Amino acid sequence: MIPGAGTVLNVATVLAGSVLGVALRGRLPQRTREVVTDGLGLMTLLIAALNVGSVRGAAAVEAVGASAVVLIVLGSVVVGGILGSLLRLGDRLEGLGSWLQRRLAPGAGSTTRVRFVEGYVVASLVFCVGPLTVLGSLSDGLGRGIDQLALKSTLDGFASVAFAASFGWGVAAAAITVAVVQGAITLVGLALGGVLPAAEVDAITATGGILLIGVGLRLLRIRDVPVVDLLPALALAPILTALVHALR
Repeated sequence: MIPGAGTVLNVATVLAGSVLGVALRGRLPQRTREVVTDGLGLMTLLIAALNVGSVRGAAAVEAVGASAVVLIVLGSVVVGGILGSLLRLGDRLEGLGSWLQRRLAPGAGSTTRVRFVEGYVVASLVFCVGPLTVLGSLSDGLGRGIDQLALKSTLDGFASVAFAASFGWGVAAAAITVAVVQGAITLVGLALGGVLPAAEVDAITATGGILLIGVGLRLLRIRDVPVVDLLPALALAPILTALVHALR
C-alpha cells in the first residue's frame, strides 16, 4: 500500500459526504438542521468520554502511575492552552477559514460567511482531534496498512453529511485540514520506523478526549470553548509521559 493512501481515502469521503450533505440541506428545515447538530454534539461527547477513559489505560498507569496520568493530561491541556493562545492558533484557523470562504464562495452574505467558517473549524477539529488520526496516520506511514484510517474515513464520511447539512460548504473545506494534518503525521511515521509506546498513546487519547468535550460543548451551543488554542496539548502529552516515565 502506498503511504498516504489512507489520507487520500479520508479526504475523498469527507468531500463526498459534504456534497451529499449540502444537497440535502435545502430540503431540511432549520429546526431539523439544529437537531442534527445537537445530535452530533451529543455523539462527540460520547466519543470524548470513551477517549478520556484512556486516562486509566493499563500501559499509562504502569509507566507513570495512575495519579500521574491525570496530572500529565492536566499539564498538557494547561500548558498547551497557554502556548496555543499565545500563538493565536484559533484566530489563525478562523482566518484560514475566512480566506477559503472568500476564495471558494465569494460574494456570500455575512450569515453564510459565519456558518462557513464555523463549519470549517468544527469539522476540522472533529476530523483531526482523536486517536485514529494519529495512530492511523502513523500506521499508514509505517506501511502497516490503512485499516484504522479506513474506519476513520467511514465515520468522517457520515459525519460530514450531517455537518454539511447544517453548516454548508465549510465542511468540505475541512478536507484540506485533514490532508495537511494526516499527511504530516504519515511523514512522521515514515521517518520514525516504529510506533509510539502504548503509554504515550494512552496520554494522547485521553488528552484528545478532553479536547473533544470542548468540541461537543461548541456544537451544543453551551460554551464556545477555544479548542484550537488547546491543540498543542496533543503534542505535549506524549512528551510529558516520556519525561515522567524516565524520571520515575
